[in-house]
Amino acid sequence: MVSYLCEVMDVSRSGFYNYFDEKSIQKRAIKGGSDEVVKNIILKAYHFRGRKKGARQIKMTLQNQYQITYNLKRIRRIMKKFEIVCPIRKANPYRRMAKATKEHRTCPNELQRNFKQGLAGKVLLTDITYLNYRSGKRAYLSTIKDAETNEILAYEVSDKITLDIALDTLHQLRRRHSHIRNDAFIHSDQGFHYTNPTYQKLVKKMNLGQSMSRRGNCWDNAPQESFFGHFKDETNIKECETLEEVKQEVKCYMIYYNYYRGQWNLKKLPPAKYRQQLQQVA
Repeated sequence: MVSYLCEVMDVSRSGFYNYFDEKSIQKRAIKGGSDEVVKNIILKAYHFRGRKKGARQIKMTLQNQYQITYNLKRIRRIMKKFEIVCPIRKANPYRRMAKATKEHRTCPNELQRNFKQGLAGKVLLTDITYLNYRSGKRAYLSTIKDAETNEILAYEVSDKITLDIALDTLHQLRRRHSHIRNDAFIHSDQGFHYTNPTYQKLVKKMNLGQSMSRRGNCWDNAPQESFFGHFKDETNIKECETLEEVKQEVKCYMIYYNYYRGQWNLKKLPPAKYRQQLQQVA
C-alpha cells in the first residue's frame, strides 16, 4: 500500500519514511516555533500606527521602527503561511472634475514627467480626489505633494468640491512651508480649479510657476495618483460616520505617511526624514 501511494504522489519510499522520522518531526516543530516568533514580530509592523501593510512596507517598518532586518523572501513566506493579507491596490479611472470654461486658461506641460529633479521643494504636484464614507456620503481631499520627497506639504478636506478647496490648500502651503524654492512650480491636471483665473492669480502671487498635464493623460501626474491609491487602500475612510471623523482619519494618515511610512525608493525612509537628508547634503 505504501509503495502504491508513494507512486501516486510521486514520492520516494525513503522520503516518505524520513518525513515521519522522529528527528524530522522535531526539526519541523522547532521551525514552526521559530516561524511563530517571526510571525508575531511581523504582525507588530503590519499593524504599526493602525495601518495594514504589504511585505515591503513591513520590511521598512521593521528596519526603521524596530531596528530588525528580515529579507523580503522570509517576510513573504511567513505572510503566506499565516495568511497575513496586505491591502490590494484597486484600479480607479482618472476622473475629470469639469470642463474648463472659455475664461479659464490652460498651461503648457512644463514638467514633462520629470518628477525627480534632485531638489526638495521644486516640483509640486496637486490634485483632488473623492472620499466615500458611511451612509453614501462623500467628501473631497485636495493635496500638494513634493515630487522629489513624496511628502504631502498641504492638504484640505471638504464636503464641497468648489474652488475654495484648491485655494485653501495653496494657502496652507504658503503658511507651513518656507523651504519651497524660488524656481518652484506646481503641476496639476486641467481641472476647472487649476484653470480658474483666481487660482492662477494666487499661484503667481506665491511666485510659483504653473504646469499642467496633457488632456486625458493621467500618467503626466502619476505620483499624485499613486498617493491617492495608497491612501484609499490604507485608511478607514469608509468606516467614518461624520465629516469630522473623515478629517481626523486624514490627519492621522498624513502624520503616518510623512513621518513613519518608509518608502522603497526613498532609501527606505519616510518622506520627511528623506527631505531632511537632502537638505543636509545641499
